[in-house]
Amino acid sequence: MDYHDADWVQDDTVGGRMSLARYAVDVSVEDVARAISIETETWSNWENDRAFPIASLLSTIAGVPEVSLSRLLTGRGRGPRAAQATALPLDAR
Repeated sequence: MDYHDADWVQDDTVGGRMSLARYAVDVSVEDVARAISIETETWSNWENDRAFPIASLLSTIAGVPEVSLSRLLTGRGRGPRAAQATALPLDAR
C-alpha cells in the first residue's frame, strides 16, 4: 500500500489523522510530544479529539510524521513518509 496516495486510510478528524500518521511512521506519543515540547497528555487529548492544537503548532505537528498541512486538516495531500508504514485499524487507537 502506498501511503502517499489519497486513497490511504483516512480518519474524519484532525486528531484521528494525527494518530494514523504517527502510527504510520512508528513514533510513540512520548517521542512526538517531546519533539514539539508539549506534555504527553496534551498530544493524547488532541489525537482523541478532546482538545485541538493551537493554529501556530499545526505546521510543526504535520512535520513530525512528514505529512502536508492539508493532509492533517482535510485528509487530502501528502501522507506520511515511512519505508514500512502499517495502517492500524481505527479502533486500535
